[in-house]
Amino acid sequence: MADSEGGVGGRVVRSVDWSNWAGTESARLARVATPRSEAEVVEEVTRAGARGLRVKAIGAGHSFTGVAVTDGVQLRLGALTGVTSIDATRGEATVRAGTPLHVLNEELAAFGCALPNLGDIDRQSLAGATGTGTHGTGLRLTGLSAGIRALRIVLADGSVRECSPTREPELFQAARLGLGALGIITEITVGVVPAFLLHAVERPASLTAVLEHADADVEANDHFEFYWFPHTDRVLTKRNNRVPEGTPRRPLPTWREKLDDDLLSNRVFELTNRLATRMPRATRGINAVASRALSERQYTDSSHKVFVTAREVRFMESEWAFPRASLSAVLLELREWVDSHDERISFPVECRVAAADDVWLSTAYERESCYIAVHKYHRQPRGAYFDAFEAIAVNHGGRPHWGKIHTRDAAYLRGVYPRFDDFLAVRDRVDPERRFANPYLERVLGP
Repeated sequence: MADSEGGVGGRVVRSVDWSNWAGTESARLARVATPRSEAEVVEEVTRAGARGLRVKAIGAGHSFTGVAVTDGVQLRLGALTGVTSIDATRGEATVRAGTPLHVLNEELAAFGCALPNLGDIDRQSLAGATGTGTHGTGLRLTGLSAGIRALRIVLADGSVRECSPTREPELFQAARLGLGALGIITEITVGVVPAFLLHAVERPASLTAVLEHADADVEANDHFEFYWFPHTDRVLTKRNNRVPEGTPRRPLPTWREKLDDDLLSNRVFELTNRLATRMPRATRGINAVASRALSERQYTDSSHKVFVTAREVRFMESEWAFPRASLSAVLLELREWVDSHDERISFPVECRVAAADDVWLSTAYERESCYIAVHKYHRQPRGAYFDAFEAIAVNHGGRPHWGKIHTRDAAYLRGVYPRFDDFLAVRDRVDPERRFANPYLERVLGP
């Protein structure tokens, strides 16, 4: 960090070098501010406007794209955290936007509540997760953005708007998944459910068998997903299902949790990825061993403890959503590419399914969707893998996850999002000077 600077509200500095969690994006910021209240957010946005600076809010920096990058003022929302109210009768919780999901999960649990669905990472802030379209898995469950009931947003002119389906409905529809392009969200009201347990069954299988029965498994389980190990026919399947009320918790024994999640999935995985980076030819053998190292296990625990997996190994990721029926075709084309090219892939490929929703820029807008995500270790060159996957995705009408690596622009995205121009119309109305723009948004939304 460079010189400190007197500022409005929270602590402010200037000329800061910043990079995201994965190291895929970096920037030199004109200034950083940590507002402690909505009023301070208003002051920061107004001040930036007077100085002609662009503004972006940042949560955990877990997006792999440049969605939150700015050369102007970065608002770090880490001081805007916590649940402000819970209405169990209505099934709603109002939460400050900077609240990390792992903090939110614990606070909701203390009130006997839970989010109905989660992804497998909980480091993101609530605003960051909903603003980029974070989702979990489950044919009857939508992503986090679709669970938003209301929100408060600071616009470019410094005004604060309360939005809901009946109050400023178009701004609400756009801002539920707004990419930070419309303003700074300060508070979100989300739907919650009574706390529940999940019974988890994780077991290895063959890719051929899993694809043959994928539709049946998706329909028979509350949550079904699997991880394919490239250069092999091996997958790890995960089936998570709600249990009847009164079922006792039977979490993993501490030794098993440490062995599988801490040692094998993190420490050993870090070492094997470093080895694969130095010796790519060893990758095929490493994957063969890794795909058999995690044996079957079953346990019953609080929902958020089952949904979430500790991810300490840093990586790059690209994820695309497709019509549900495209799962096998896309994955088999990807396998054919991997088998016919001399690029070694040490990370498993993640496959999930989610319900359709009505969020304008959601990857699951009006269609049941399958998701396929590819990863590479952060120290490895990106190579041709992500480009090849994107080419396959485009051929199947894929929609890229807004927070994960892709190269699509507004011309392509307009063709796969029926409400794309409706979103742009709201953006033109609330941010005509593009106070919240950046190069990524200029590419995916247009100038």
